[in-house]
Amino acid sequence: MSKANGEDLIGWAHNFDRYLLIEMPLPWSEDLWEKGDVLPQAVVDKIKQVKASGTSLEPLVFCPDQEYSHPDYTRILYYDRPAQQFAQFRKQEFVVPTAKLTDLVTALLDSSEHISEFESCRQNSDRIREFFVCTHGNVDAACAKFGFPIYRKLRSEYVPASHGNLRVWRVSHFGGHQFAPTLIDFPEGRYWGRLEPEMLDLLVWRQGKVSELRPFYRGWAGLGWVEQIAEREIWMQEGWDWINYLKIGKTLAIDSSDEDYPDWVEVRIDFTSVDGSVSGAYEARIEAKGTVKTMWTSGKDQPLWEVKQYCVNRLNRVD
Repeated sequence: MSKANGEDLIGWAHNFDRYLLIEMPLPWSEDLWEKGDVLPQAVVDKIKQVKASGTSLEPLVFCPDQEYSHPDYTRILYYDRPAQQFAQFRKQEFVVPTAKLTDLVTALLDSSEHISEFESCRQNSDRIREFFVCTHGNVDAACAKFGFPIYRKLRSEYVPASHGNLRVWRVSHFGGHQFAPTLIDFPEGRYWGRLEPEMLDLLVWRQGKVSELRPFYRGWAGLGWVEQIAEREIWMQEGWDWINYLKIGKTLAIDSSDEDYPDWVEVRIDFTSVDGSVSGAYEARIEAKGTVKTMWTSGKDQPLWEVKQYCVNRLNRVD
């Protein structure tokens, strides 16, 4: 329904400051963050406490892989947002005895000095790109039906060809299942959807026209949802160099009649290259351009929803 009606994917990347990913065997229940039937109850309670405090956190679980995983050990991947302009989230990876899982999660979420106790478990994986493909069928059948074949192709064909620079994981639900198959590309934090086998070469190797990725791009987690709409247009103009530029965005003005789904927004995205040789900003006006009908959940007798669609009506570069 979403694809047939032309619902745009852009603006559907979650904008969190921290991402906590915990290796956990299947099956995963639909409400795994509510009760400790998948994760230890102490971990679930800690995540609830941190989120209740106002911390911007996205917790996810991912499935062990027989090549990477170890019995009685648990892998933790933790990404957090740098303070200023950035291009990638900062990454920490640990492989700990499963009995120590709660202690490590607590130390990470509390930014505690106790994290030093886990230095021997820290992994040197900064160079590795991680794809997390949603296959969480207990939340929505589309993610399992369409997500697993894409996961399998990436895992069997692209991981071996990457010579250790790419890992692919099955991950729990992170929203936007009407765009299945969908994945997050870390450490950049770029979200993708409606993935097709023929575009995986471009997604992985980044050799070709970046504009061909436009229909599959949900947005960059480093920006708010409206800023993501502008960032897509900028990326299409700037080309592949754009992904390495340090960026920060802000809203300049917004339609006050509806802050959740405004009719117009004006945003600014500042950028600079890593070496400082290129810098500037883009200012954009984004306007609603009508609505389309979509379904939030797969299944019979699901309601249809009218959702606003947006376009960039003005985009100016300021050097």
